[in-house]
Amino acid sequence: MAPATRSAHRKLGTFPAFHRVEGRKVVIVGGGDEAAAKIRLLAETSAALVVFASDLEPEARRDLDAAGATLQARFPVVADLADAALVFAATGDLDADRAVRDLAKAAGVPINVVDRPDLCDFFTPALVNRAPLSIAISTEGAAPVLARHVRARIEAMFAPRLGDLADLAERLRAQVAAKIGKGEARRFWAHFFTGPTAAKVLAGQIEEGEIDAVAAIDRAAETSRVASVGHVSLVGAGPGAEDLLTLRAQRLLQEADVIVYDKLVPEAIVAMGRRDALRIYVGKAKGAHAASQDEINAILVREAQDGRRVVRLKSGDPLIFGRAGEEMATLRAAGVPFDIVPGITAAIAAAAENEIPLTLRDVASTLVVATGHDMRGDTLPDWAGLALSGATVAVYMGRSVATKVAGRLIDNGLAPSTPVAVIENASRADRRAFAGRLDELAEIADRPELDGPVVIIVGRVVAESALGVSPLPLMAMAA
Repeated sequence: MAPATRSAHRKLGTFPAFHRVEGRKVVIVGGGDEAAAKIRLLAETSAALVVFASDLEPEARRDLDAAGATLQARFPVVADLADAALVFAATGDLDADRAVRDLAKAAGVPINVVDRPDLCDFFTPALVNRAPLSIAISTEGAAPVLARHVRARIEAMFAPRLGDLADLAERLRAQVAAKIGKGEARRFWAHFFTGPTAAKVLAGQIEEGEIDAVAAIDRAAETSRVASVGHVSLVGAGPGAEDLLTLRAQRLLQEADVIVYDKLVPEAIVAMGRRDALRIYVGKAKGAHAASQDEINAILVREAQDGRRVVRLKSGDPLIFGRAGEEMATLRAAGVPFDIVPGITAAIAAAAENEIPLTLRDVASTLVVATGHDMRGDTLPDWAGLALSGATVAVYMGRSVATKVAGRLIDNGLAPSTPVAVIENASRADRRAFAGRLDELAEIADRPELDGPVVIIVGRVVAESALGVSPLPLMAMAA
């Protein structure tokens, strides 16, 4: 199985994790404002808080009393930290903080030193508490104020009773596992957290929500017993940018048991699926296929007939040069239910980011979407007549035959000065756009740096774009 295109995202320098602190000692060293903030934070847990401070400021004293913490009016020694889950150094003095860090290291206990990231084993996140649900936001110590701003936005997004919904889910988990098959259970939970049960619990109607949930379990159990065939969704992954994926596509990826994906689908989009979903790479490149179309069709049928939910991820839109027609015919013949989720096709993304109006009053009222694979060097392409009459033509996979097609169009009357744009990797971070005239298309398409998927746009509308093409010299715009 080949990997999807690598994401350009930076890698984390820390690994997010949650420490078990229930009933365990957590030590805070310090008696000022910094210590008070940590006491308030740790008071939201069921840890046994022990504060070491020879002098407590009034605010820290109030927070300590409210948290029910134990005060030790002295500086700690190694033995004080030996059985602690975590240690926080919050003295406000660098030398004292370093001394606490040395004690924690000697005791083998992870330590956080407030406002000194270089001395920390772990960072304290901004915390959204909807116990038992918790959301932690960290910037690895780089921008704690940013983390607090993000926390405020998340606090506003999630209802205060979200923890009640999580508690109900925990009470029902065994019942769901006993009555509902694994695949159907995932779909039950997806509906549980977004449907009528959630609405009632979040409104404070917990008993009514539980009654609804139990009835839904029985319905799902019946569906699980009678279902023998899964489902296939032919999903457009868009041109590459993950934020151009549709909301429906995101939801289906989260529900999928199997994800079948193409070469041009970025890793960041594949990663939106469930972590435990089976991922099957069927990428195609010119002259090198990981799987033939017949093999892909067979995979879709096989996985669905085994009762799985399958997402077939295709770059762009599945119905535009995605061979979805063949897959639909195969699924129909096999009696496998399917649906289609449209995606933003490359020509639309390429035009949008370069401000090319694909149709324009009094300039072009027709848009033609064509493929270079259908172009033949000895005859005009089928769309040539439309191009000659003024339509905008978006050509996919046409770089290798651009020279012949440009020559034929000019020979048959299309003005050599007709504007053209060649756009590579539309919507992605490494996108490039080159523009010029039709009689320069061969020169543009042959540029050695072009090695990604390319869309060629031919038509007068290109002159109205951000690329600013007219009968001007060859120019380029790179992102």
